[in-house]
Amino acid sequence: MAQPEFPDLAHFVAVATHLSFRRAALERGVSASALSHAIRDLEERLGVRLINRTTRSVALTEAGQRLFARLQPAFADIRDALEAVNNFRDRPMGTLKLNVPRSAAIFILGPMMAEFLRKYPDIHLEITINNGFVDIVADGYDAGIRFGEHIAKDMITTRIGPDMRFAVTGSPRYFETRPKPLTPHDLKDHDCIRRRFPSGVVQAWQFERDGEPLAVDVEGPLTLDDPDLMIQAALDGIGLTCVLEPWATPFLRSNRLVRVLEDWCPPFPGMFLYYPSRRQMPAALRALIDIMRSMQNF
Repeated sequence: MAQPEFPDLAHFVAVATHLSFRRAALERGVSASALSHAIRDLEERLGVRLINRTTRSVALTEAGQRLFARLQPAFADIRDALEAVNNFRDRPMGTLKLNVPRSAAIFILGPMMAEFLRKYPDIHLEITINNGFVDIVADGYDAGIRFGEHIAKDMITTRIGPDMRFAVTGSPRYFETRPKPLTPHDLKDHDCIRRRFPSGVVQAWQFERDGEPLAVDVEGPLTLDDPDLMIQAALDGIGLTCVLEPWATPFLRSNRLVRVLEDWCPPFPGMFLYYPSRRQMPAALRALIDIMRSMQNF
């Protein structure tokens, strides 16, 4: 039996991790058809089927599961060994893949990308924007950014941003015919612009005063999944919106939006970067965190 080459095993690990030839091909930098041929060649060399393919799904056979169970930690050890060498370089190198929500991309990563890439020209930064929750290990990311309460307990976290607040706002035109709400309970008499998350859950508006939390399921004529559209709807007088403060700040400063219930919206811990606990922090990731902290006051 001809021994399989290392690249063939790496191709297999990518397919077994993603259970998708398309996503595995993107990770490996090859076409899906080339990857499929490589897996077939590997199966022929080993004399056993590793992957069952249909037009709609990819699944590991029992033999594939056993091979993947042995190869996955071995490849992780290899990545860690290479990363340990990378720590001795004057300038970190390699690709750093992040999965982040849109708010983190705009307010945290956006302002520092140019400086980071100028300072570390040997790093390729790859950012995927996803407002849902993903398994960064299974999907091949080095790290993710989310609010702390949404991060799995087996991840290592480091804070990368200041405290955040929600802002409930409406346009001056809206308040020409509606009284300003004085407490969250008054929202029942208002048109509210709701937000639906990728999971399908509609966001409850979260408030707190004197240490007592309060969640309000608001009602209104419009449900969206994008904060820019929510702000635009509020500007157009459709109703009140509740977004993270940075989205509303420019419009509050220009008096195009009016803030209400501010004393019911205390600050809470901001964004955290997280990565798998079994891995040491990649040098490129450490460099990114250093840049983030140097540019933000928290």
